[in-house]
Amino acid sequence: MTDTLIPTRDASLAAIASLSLRTRLFIDGGFRDAQGGGRFTTENPATGKPIAEVAEGGPLDVDLAVAAARRAADDGRWSRLNPADRKRLLIAWADRIDAHREELALIETIDSGKPIADTVSFDIGETANCIRWHAEAIDKLYGQVAPAPEGIVATITHEPLGVVGAVIPWNYPALMAAWKMGPALATGNTMVIKPASYTALSLLRIAELASEAGIPDGVLNVVTGPGASVGEAIGRHDGVDCVAFTGSTDVGRRFLHYAAEGNLKRVLLELGGKSPQIVFPDVTDLVSVAANAAIAIFMNMGENCSAGSRLIVHRSKRAALLEALEVEVANWPVGDPLDSSTRLGPLVSRSHMETVLRYIASGRAEGARVVLGGERVLAESGGYFVPPTVFDGVRNDMTIAREEIFGPVLSVIEFDTEAEAVALANDTPYGLAASLYTDDLHVAHRVARDLKAGVVGVNAYAEGDQTTPFGGYRLSGFGGHDKGVQAHDQYTETKTTWITLRSRP
Repeated sequence: MTDTLIPTRDASLAAIASLSLRTRLFIDGGFRDAQGGGRFTTENPATGKPIAEVAEGGPLDVDLAVAAARRAADDGRWSRLNPADRKRLLIAWADRIDAHREELALIETIDSGKPIADTVSFDIGETANCIRWHAEAIDKLYGQVAPAPEGIVATITHEPLGVVGAVIPWNYPALMAAWKMGPALATGNTMVIKPASYTALSLLRIAELASEAGIPDGVLNVVTGPGASVGEAIGRHDGVDCVAFTGSTDVGRRFLHYAAEGNLKRVLLELGGKSPQIVFPDVTDLVSVAANAAIAIFMNMGENCSAGSRLIVHRSKRAALLEALEVEVANWPVGDPLDSSTRLGPLVSRSHMETVLRYIASGRAEGARVVLGGERVLAESGGYFVPPTVFDGVRNDMTIAREEIFGPVLSVIEFDTEAEAVALANDTPYGLAASLYTDDLHVAHRVARDLKAGVVGVNAYAEGDQTTPFGGYRLSGFGGHDKGVQAHDQYTETKTTWITLRSRP
């Protein structure tokens, strides 16, 4: 988070009125219409009203973008730059993102429904920080010299893969793109990116800022349009050397099929989750636990792959924790995302809201009890608002405890023993994140080790920071991790060079 000043609603409305939105494809350093001439409507989920008509790309546009990226990859305009120069250009780009933070934050807020307090103070700033962090690593990561026999010099180096395709979700449009762009571009690759159709506007502007910062034409290309045409075309394209996808497990499986049926491109998948939060009986500060549990499930309206959607609570603490949660939910007002006091805006679309409401209905039908929320609110606004919703009396075999809802819906599940808590936490096909709360250091270490998740927070909901890898086990991930210097390796090929020295004359 930063201390950036959050604009007032009136200031935001005035700024929105003067926004110049980019709505065409960005290929080879410039904007252009889709080959087929099609356009689709993006709407404001807080009002249900249209924002803009965006170019609807297709396979022909992906061909053009991949060709531009391939030329830029093959002629070395990016990969063969002095590493210090590549770093300088990426940092200049990050600086421009920071300089346009309020503009980009407003675009994300009206396009996705994210509260302006979050987009200004977190999302856009972290987007710039991510790119800057990976840029700073460019001239600080070294190859290796192997312990070869006498007369041999053996080096181990990393080279860019070439053209990286990325397909980005709608829940963090700019930041999830940065998680791919930062390491992929830092390691010298070129890119073709498809943003989600719901939230395409901010990435188009960010790509333009990259060009303004001096990143060469063809290095970064953005093709907007539906997943069934643009996403699949990227996944199947033989000119793409790697595809990085963040989204649902079902769609992630498709990218593995596309790669298997084509050029066996590298596939990096960051997928869904059903993350547990375990509260042990020795915990004394339930107010802090409630605050963290609320962040874990209600932040970003629960539209978060690592959302802590299962609160697994010792039987002796359940009633007190539910009381603390009821108090905490009062700190999560639902409303106009342009209001700086709003913490939950609308869900991203009508169809997604209806999906979340169906899950709530299924929880009721299967016998769980709604203790907070549970109904659509602010319908008169035309927006897609669902308040913080808490179910008590949930069994781990219920639909709401098994399937990823991707909304502000928390399931409270009881346990009696540590072994039972761990078994419940791990009883899921996912394994992205987990949290545990305990005052006992021994319990913390034992349980953190036993949880089958890629990221474990102890006494806090946590995803780490730029320095730590983010990815999951089982259905939550495949092929690599975002963030950390480890992300650089997945966008490179490892080369051994074996040099035989001539004997002394």
